[in-house]
Amino acid sequence: MAGQDAIGLLRYQTRPGLVAMIHTEIAPEFGGHGLGGELVARGLDDARQQKLEVLPYCPFVRDFIASHPAYLDLVSAERRASFALPPAEPEPS
Repeated sequence: MAGQDAIGLLRYQTRPGLVAMIHTEIAPEFGGHGLGGELVARGLDDARQQKLEVLPYCPFVRDFIASHPAYLDLVSAERRASFALPPAEPEPS
């Protein structure tokens, strides 16, 4: 991981209107404390604030979105199948 003092990183690339989330990493000594989820949530919140569509190439980001459907709208409906994400947010019961 880049940087001696880094606890974690979320590698991404941006294009107009898009952010591709490519890789998430947490230093091994900090693993298992939810920091990866916190890092991804902050990245997704930032994407929402900037009105960017998310391309979740990172498996950890994809799994996070799948288990937190409030973020599903950040991936366009047309692209969800290519990332193995559900087509729509589940309806409240």
